[in-house]
Amino acid sequence: MENLASSIIYVGTGIAITLKLLLGGICIGIALGLLMSILRYNGVCRYFINGVISVVRGTPVILQLSFIYFTIPGIFGVKLTAIGAGIITFGLNSSAYVAEILRAGIESIPKGQFEAARTLEIPMVPMWRDIILPQVVRNILPAMVSEVIALLKETALIATIGGMDLMRRSQTLAAERFEYFMPLCIAGAYYYCLVLFIEFVGRKIERSEKYAKGI
Repeated sequence: MENLASSIIYVGTGIAITLKLLLGGICIGIALGLLMSILRYNGVCRYFINGVISVVRGTPVILQLSFIYFTIPGIFGVKLTAIGAGIITFGLNSSAYVAEILRAGIESIPKGQFEAARTLEIPMVPMWRDIILPQVVRNILPAMVSEVIALLKETALIATIGGMDLMRRSQTLAAERFEYFMPLCIAGAYYYCLVLFIEFVGRKIERSEKYAKGI
């Protein structure tokens, strides 16, 4: 029992790294994804953005992580920590998926609203901030929750370059004790609890949005 408790605590100390990767990745993903979506909708660098999204979505995350961690320092002479490389990689990867989610959300908005905004000569920034994006957010909320959950599970790949997250700590514990079942189950339980929490927050936000619309 004492070994189990110590194992739970040891693996659990990696949750801070996992959350740092998740929050950093999703912040970069939303910022870049939003920028790419708006630029692409307005016809700015459309082909370049489409190419970037295609490459990012068409290659494995572990390849992208290895490329950024091992190649970028050699090219630019910038030393990256495992966590820094992870945040950049997961952020860039998430941005491609967020951009596609936002594209679908923007296309769900009636074109008459864009035309009305132009007719009324509403500036670009207020139009997107006050009229278009609030509606888009309501439409894409379930898809964004799914993206956050997918990103959470992808953060386990940081273990491949030595990041001491939940997965890496469970692997270290398993190697020390020559027992893989319990450490991996503990890590799985932590991930599952985090997924349940994200789903709970998503449902609460969705209900508050429906309440605000009077549904």
